[in-house]
Amino acid sequence: MNKAELVETVQKALGNDTSKAAAERSVDAVLEGIKKGVKKDKSVQLAGFGTFSVTKRAARKGINPRTKEAIKIKASKTVKFKPGTALKAMA
Repeated sequence: MNKAELVETVQKALGNDTSKAAAERSVDAVLEGIKKGVKKDKSVQLAGFGTFSVTKRAARKGINPRTKEAIKIKASKTVKFKPGTALKAMA
């Protein structure tokens, strides 16, 4: 499912009186809220759905696939998603 399909699903769930533009603004608002929550609190928990959290990646050695030479990869942060039990049960 891509974003357009998600917007269509949200529009149907909200009813016939909801426009596609309003549904898209709703989806965008939820995604923006998750981004701000992860940035501010380092974690966003949605009961029954899952948890978005920031994790640290340690510095490590890698290999450049083109030249096959060893390179150093810097430490970084990434966002992980851990699905909740209700979401796992649906899959």
